[in-house]
Amino acid sequence: MRRVAYGFGGVLLLALVAFFVFAPSVVERQHNVIDGLPLPEVSAEAQALHYTLTIVDLHGDTLLWKRDLTDPTDRGHIDLPRLERGNVALQIFSSVTKTPKNQNYDNNTDETDNITLLVFGQLQPLRTWTSLLERTLYHGEKLERAVAASDGRMALVRTPADIVPVRAPDSDNPPVAAMLSVEGLHNLEGAIGNVDVLYDAGVRMAGLVHFFDNELAGSMHGVEKGGLTPFGREVMRRMEELGMVVDIAHCSHACVAEVLASATRPVVSSHGGVQATCPVNRNLTDEEIRGLAATGGVIGVGYWPGAVCDTSPAAIVAAMRHVRDLVGVEHVALGGDFDGSVTTRFDTSQLVQVTQALMEDGWSEEEIRAVMGLNALRVLENGLEPAA
Repeated sequence: MRRVAYGFGGVLLLALVAFFVFAPSVVERQHNVIDGLPLPEVSAEAQALHYTLTIVDLHGDTLLWKRDLTDPTDRGHIDLPRLERGNVALQIFSSVTKTPKNQNYDNNTDETDNITLLVFGQLQPLRTWTSLLERTLYHGEKLERAVAASDGRMALVRTPADIVPVRAPDSDNPPVAAMLSVEGLHNLEGAIGNVDVLYDAGVRMAGLVHFFDNELAGSMHGVEKGGLTPFGREVMRRMEELGMVVDIAHCSHACVAEVLASATRPVVSSHGGVQATCPVNRNLTDEEIRGLAATGGVIGVGYWPGAVCDTSPAAIVAAMRHVRDLVGVEHVALGGDFDGSVTTRFDTSQLVQVTQALMEDGWSEEEIRAVMGLNALRVLENGLEPAA
């Protein structure tokens, strides 16, 4: 009997080891997909222009997954080698701390959480098992470790001065800049002082909500879908004081309207699309686009069906064209949502596909440079400066 018990215990131990070793990568492969559909041929002209651009992507969720940013991998959409091949100058990495089960774009409560199971499966520190704030602090530590281990190939962005070498690198092989953001400030856990805690941990941009209504505001995918709460208004004021960019991605229409009406600094929609080319509820109306432009902000256009109703480069450019024609090219940016449980046509190493599509659509070189990164840098330089 004892031998049987030992045998059973050994099998159980092996099963647990296999789960913790293999399950995280299996789950990620199921969530971050490249659809494999044909991509247009890239011209030599587009390739040459692409490698002279300063490219900024406003949103990637790579920190959520169990892998080292500096190591090449065959899953997901972003790692350092692929950022380098894609000529990305600055990648903003978001901290996702909670998402609802059966996540959808229409109606979610905050009663369930997918991320806790990932936290367990990845054997993250115990402090992250029950605290959403600690999950973001852990993501910040992961990013710092990646930068430290990159042998100078990555650099952190925390101040406007950190943007200067991104805009005008002084070497032939400048490091890929990385900045920390948050997707949904439910990780404040109801305490205004935690805005400063996040800032001290390197967070320089934050979306107020994600897939459910929280203490700050209503989500486009929540139940009430309301506007800003008093706490949300207080948090937004503190963010602007510190130099933390306000992100309206996932906000309800009421939330968007109140944020744009009260903002004193440029606002971003870090990843998404526009209703005019893709009538999905999370995408911005023309009125919202005009309101965001009035703050001096940018709209990061995504690469997945929920943002542009397709995965083709042409669909991405169609959304960009609508924003340009409505409010001006200076309000268009990239917001891929790579590694955000999305299906795309390409990964970050193939961003030349966007350059090619812009050229085929007749955009000028000056417009392409603005859209691919210079617009985003302008907003970050302004938004990261603490209020006087």
